[in-house]
Amino acid sequence: STVNALGGLHQMSAWQRPILTDSGGFQAYSLIRENPKQGSITNKGLVFRQPGGKRKYQLTPEKTIQLQLSFGADVVICLDDCTHVDDDPATQAQAVDRTIAWAARCRVEFDRLADERNLEGAARPKLFAVVQGGGDKTQRRRCAEALLEIGFDGYGYGGWPLDGEYNLLEDMLAYVRELVPPQFPLHALGVGHPEYVAACARMGYQMFDSALPTRDARRGRLYTFTGPQGLGGSWFRFLYIYDDQHIRAGEPVSAFCDCETCTNYSRGYLHHLFKLHDHLFFRLATIHNLRFMRLLEDRMRKANG
Repeated sequence: STVNALGGLHQMSAWQRPILTDSGGFQAYSLIRENPKQGSITNKGLVFRQPGGKRKYQLTPEKTIQLQLSFGADVVICLDDCTHVDDDPATQAQAVDRTIAWAARCRVEFDRLADERNLEGAARPKLFAVVQGGGDKTQRRRCAEALLEIGFDGYGYGGWPLDGEYNLLEDMLAYVRELVPPQFPLHALGVGHPEYVAACARMGYQMFDSALPTRDARRGRLYTFTGPQGLGGSWFRFLYIYDDQHIRAGEPVSAFCDCETCTNYSRGYLHHLFKLHDHLFFRLATIHNLRFMRLLEDRMRKANG
């Protein structure tokens, strides 16, 4: 109701470019699967409570579509049942069954509301579905084929995209890219590490979302290119601003970045702000990491044609 009262996400945030909203499937995975006391997942949807709270919330496929459309999102994602790559076969199969069924319900509700509101042409948001299946290629294929049969504007790679050592699951990501015809945009949900984003882009993924760049920024882990252009060799490295070597460093975070932070402030000043826990550091570091990701997009386009 607050978002609606402020005119939707675009007006509320003064952002007039595309906005993608998610359904909450991954958040449910994080909250419920890791702590079953926080809620439950059934064929109807999700029931959960916030940590430390007693009030229960119900999230169904229909409700997620209603909420996302009410926000004024340009890309809406179906509710999915997220799993870990190492979950057992029965869990993966059940999650795929739910993901397919929920996607079908999302499709019906989306079409109903879009028609009811006369959303046509450019005014009609895009609806994406998420391919689940964990590390099981048979389940991934079953999920992708069923979702393609229902029909969506785009698709996403669902589930935790890293293995137990936090390495990118390149084989499975590439397999899902093969399953989805190239005319559809493909979203690598949860992929945010710069090197992993670049790897997925080489496979043919065009969209990404992650809290990692901003979280890393707040924790003092800044992103830098090692050279002025290209993605060859060791093109990326972290800069840990809290290291003592930066106490008197007069140079910017990166000589290959044109963000406000790199244009105006030294590593030494940022180190000083970080040590003071000054909130200005969070803002300046976030500006830099987000600009880095934007510059990375430019490099990926040049590298991948």
